Amino acid sequence: MNRRQLLGILTASTAAAGLPRLAFARTPGISLSLEDAASGPTIPADYVGLSYEAAQFANPDFFTPSNKALIALFRELSPSGVLRIGGGSSEYTSYSEQDPTGPAPFEVFGPDTSKTEKHGTVTTALALRNLRGFLDATGWTCIWGLNFGQGSKENAAAEAAAVQRILGPRLMLIQIGNEVDGFRTRYRPDTWGPADFIREWNEFHNAIVAAAPGLKFAGPDISNKLDYLTAFAAEAPKHPDVVMLSAHYYAMGPAGNPEATIEQLMEPDPSTTTMRSERFPVVQKAVETSGLPYRMTEGNSCWNGGQPGVSDTLASALWCADAMLRFARLGWVGVNWHGGGNGHYSPIVGAPSTGFSRRPEFYGIQFAQLLTGATFVPATLTGASRFVTAYAVERHGVRKVAIVNKDLTPATITLPVPAKPDAIVLSGPARDATQGTNLTNVATRGGRSVTVPPHSAALFTL
Repeated sequence: MNRRQLLGILTASTAAAGLPRLAFARTPGISLSLEDAASGPTIPADYVGLSYEAAQFANPDFFTPSNKALIALFRELSPSGVLRIGGGSSEYTSYSEQDPTGPAPFEVFGPDTSKTEKHGTVTTALALRNLRGFLDATGWTCIWGLNFGQGSKENAAAEAAAVQRILGPRLMLIQIGNEVDGFRTRYRPDTWGPADFIREWNEFHNAIVAAAPGLKFAGPDISNKLDYLTAFAAEAPKHPDVVMLSAHYYAMGPAGNPEATIEQLMEPDPSTTTMRSERFPVVQKAVETSGLPYRMTEGNSCWNGGQPGVSDTLASALWCADAMLRFARLGWVGVNWHGGGNGHYSPIVGAPSTGFSRRPEFYGIQFAQLLTGATFVPATLTGASRFVTAYAVERHGVRKVAIVNKDLTPATITLPVPAKPDAIVLSGPARDATQGTNLTNVATRGGRSVTVPPHSAALFTL
């Protein structure tokens, strides 16, 4: 769909608002109602985040203040985002104060998949110093993950102390381990469970705080086994330095699964998701038990690197925007989309030597970023299919409504009050398009009736 077609649909809906009511009597419509007070969660300024593999730091020349192109892309996503470092490769890393003496083993790494050749990589103080310059240039902070699967307490403590010393105020939190609920039979005996995790986590935690007093921690950074989250939430109040709960979410998987389709990605609960919505109350219970906020520190459309023809399409951008607003409305305080390298689901792909580019998901993140700092207004959407969602927010007394239409037909919605004569629209040529996704300002005629084209999203100001 080109911009002229999009403008035609958006403006036609506002013109139709002036027709007699009788003209719409035969067709049930979609309506949105809003409560008077903005009583929902507020989307934090640092809600937006990305996640990269720890192995990337074997090349100290990637996250550097001289990587101007990547810095600019990070700042396009958020002026105050969060970079999470971890992933499957973090269980193969170690730390050294010695600067590297030879060439880096690779220019870019990730995302880690089942086909990735696993080998030990070394993070050096040089890589951390360069990261500090990169973070200063972007305005972002960092969540840093340590090797809990195969590393020693002593090396983890030395690494944490260096991260604290070098990153300084740019360090947000430390995490011990990545997807610890998957350690059994991989890094631990087949009898290993949540109680064993808590015991070993305490051993690492004690060694780390002895070497680096004052650090703040998040955890358990699990994949999908919520009994580990429940156990960590019960343990967290014993540790004032634990300030956040964390876990992962993937809509589908693994890559290569024939069920990982665009049609499934558009569903509210894809058939192979790592966390169905009926389990979200378990997360909320953990938040209540611990008294801590919850952040999704890793996730994306399809685990194991993304599904080609799905994770790199306009559909993924719509899914991403919808998921971010859905999670924010639940009270989650941030999301970190996993990527790096040339992964199919990576929001940013490329390398310093070849340049970087934006994948469709990049624009979905930008769409959701437009609502940071705003507070949700409870809203009820009536008459819509499960593929159409609406989110209402208020900031500085101004209300906005975001409508995501993942359906194959236009969605005409009657708003409680007229929209202003403009909208910010996320769109592209087709749902499966890998090129041409964009975020644009579109002039409309305003009014109470708005139409959002198929496979697009629009942000209206009331």
